[in-house]
Amino acid sequence: MSRNGPWVRAGLRALGFALCGVGMAAALASFPAQAAPSTFGPVIGSALLCRSELNNAYFYQYLTQSFGPSYKREGGAYWFRIDATLWGAQVKEVMVSDDSSELVFIAALTESKPDELEKAVHDAAGAAFRPVDGSRYPLRKSNPGSTIAYANDKSKIYCAKFKPQQAAR
Repeated sequence: MSRNGPWVRAGLRALGFALCGVGMAAALASFPAQAAPSTFGPVIGSALLCRSELNNAYFYQYLTQSFGPSYKREGGAYWFRIDATLWGAQVKEVMVSDDSSELVFIAALTESKPDELEKAVHDAAGAAFRPVDGSRYPLRKSNPGSTIAYANDKSKIYCAKFKPQQAAR
């Protein structure tokens, strides 16, 4: 068998990929957001509306498998760049809590103003939100606990709950 056999070439190719892994990860982080899978609305949309169990490990795995690694970890959350639509609103980022907080949460940054997002969610999912005060930029809350907040000229929608307590042994 010669030194240039298929097994040797395959091994050298794998070694080359392993050695440039750090550079590849950096290059992949600079790529544009990936399109959302068909399950994005039911999985992430339901969680944002506080209509499903909040399990940050599950959402982290789902987002990583669907969109690749998070592009940053900041403010107690992993941040993912995405290209998706929820309730007719364009979503560019999704954040899921890491384990550094006493809260478990999932959040999404949309390209809509809060009043536009509120109407879109109500029309598409039937969720009603109410302002929590009379301020110029009030938080809007739903009965299950979902919140719509101003984020500059865009809006953020999130669901946050305290982590469940561990059972005593």
